[in-house]
Amino acid sequence: MIPIALTIAGSDPGGGAGIQADLKVFHQLGVFGTSAVTLITVQNSTRMSRVELLDPRLVSEQIDAVLEDFPPQAAKTGALGNAAIVASIASRSFPCPLVVDPVMRGKHGAPLLDSAAGEALRDFLLPKATLLTPNIEEAALLAGVPVADADQMRHAAARITELGARSVLIKGGHLEGPEFRHETLDILYHDGVFTELRAPRLDTRHTHGTGCAYSAAITAYLARGLGMPEAVRRAHRFVHEAIRTNPGLGAGAGPLNYWADDSL
Repeated sequence: MIPIALTIAGSDPGGGAGIQADLKVFHQLGVFGTSAVTLITVQNSTRMSRVELLDPRLVSEQIDAVLEDFPPQAAKTGALGNAAIVASIASRSFPCPLVVDPVMRGKHGAPLLDSAAGEALRDFLLPKATLLTPNIEEAALLAGVPVADADQMRHAAARITELGARSVLIKGGHLEGPEFRHETLDILYHDGVFTELRAPRLDTRHTHGTGCAYSAAITAYLARGLGMPEAVRRAHRFVHEAIRTNPGLGAGAGPLNYWADDSL
C-alpha cells in the first residue's frame, strides 16, 4: 500500500513553496500527499503582498478529516501564522512522526509567524516534534543563543532538544564567512549524535521553497519507513539536486526542480 504523508502549511499561488511544493515533493518521492491549509498568501518570485490566516477551527477540521480517513505515516508543519493555529495543531495526537519546520518569514521577508505564535510553537508544538528543521535565524530565536558557526549550531541544537524536540536539523545555508563561501553546512542532532551534511554552494537565485522541499522530503522518506539519519541524508541530496537543476522560472527567486532525481 502506498504510504501517506500530511502537510499542514500555507498556500503559495506561484507553486514554489508551501502546500504546493510539499505535495510535489511527496509525489516525486512515491508518497500520497494530503494537506491542511493554514494561511493563504499573495506572492510570486519577486514579492509577497498579502497573507490571510484561516480560522483555527477550519484548520483543525481539515486535519481531523485527513486523520479520520487517510491516516498518515508521517506529517509535517510549515507556515502556521498565529498562536491559535499553532495551539489547534498542538492539541492533536499524530499517530506518526511529526516534522516541524518553524517557518517564521517568507522568502521576501514577510512574517508568517507572529511573536505570540513563536512562543506557542516553542511551548506546545516543539515538544511534539520528532524533528525540528530551523534555519540559523529560527534556531537562534528558539534556543535563545547566537547561531553563526558550526559550534553554535551544535549548541543551539542541543538546547532545542532540551525544550522537547526529539531531533533537530539546523540548516546553515545562510552561514557567512570564508569557510562557507564555497560550501553549505547543515547539522543533524539525533539520539545524542551530531551529523554534518555538507554540499557545494550553488550560485543561483532560484532557491524559493528550499526549506519546504527539504522538510517535505524528510517527511516523505520517514513515511516510507526510513530511519531519521538516512531520511535526512537522502532529503539533503534531493534538495541539492533540485536546486542545481532548477527550471529557471520567474523574474526573481524562482522555484526548485521538484522532479529532481532522488536516486543520487
